[in-house]
Amino acid sequence: MDETQVPLIQDRIHSIRGQAVILDSNLADLDGVTTKALNQAVARNKDRFPEDFSLILNNQEVTNLRSQILTSSSGYGGHRYSPRVFTEHGALMASTVLRSEQATVMSLFIMRAFVKMREALATNQKILQRLAEIEKTLLSHDSALRDLYQKLRPLLSPPDTNPKPQIGFKPDPKA
Repeated sequence: MDETQVPLIQDRIHSIRGQAVILDSNLADLDGVTTKALNQAVARNKDRFPEDFSLILNNQEVTNLRSQILTSSSGYGGHRYSPRVFTEHGALMASTVLRSEQATVMSLFIMRAFVKMREALATNQKILQRLAEIEKTLLSHDSALRDLYQKLRPLLSPPDTNPKPQIGFKPDPKA
């Protein structure tokens, strides 16, 4: 696998509970093992997978994720149990418990994908912050322009078309 395939891994990373995670089935596929083998290795090494490394999705998260990416359903070859997801550190730990050469190689690419996503999020945060600053500036400019328009509006009104009658003595033009 080369650097050009990092985006393919990024497509398999999702946001759950505010964390970037990868599904057990995707991680197993990348590591060249079955999902069952991955989950068995995790079960044998529970102490290496605290909740900030790996977690099991609740029903609502499974439903939300299924509507986005999972198309299979239980009873038809799909997940019989709620899938497990791995954070960046959990994916790295999984490669150590699997002890396969492919898992070790893939862990490097998975880490690079997580890092690229983190960099993209940081860039997005900077862009959002700058947009908020611009919006604030525009709102203050909008308010100033509105005040200026209100002051200029009477001056921009067309002159009154009904001339006012002249006050004072008017000579009679017939006399």
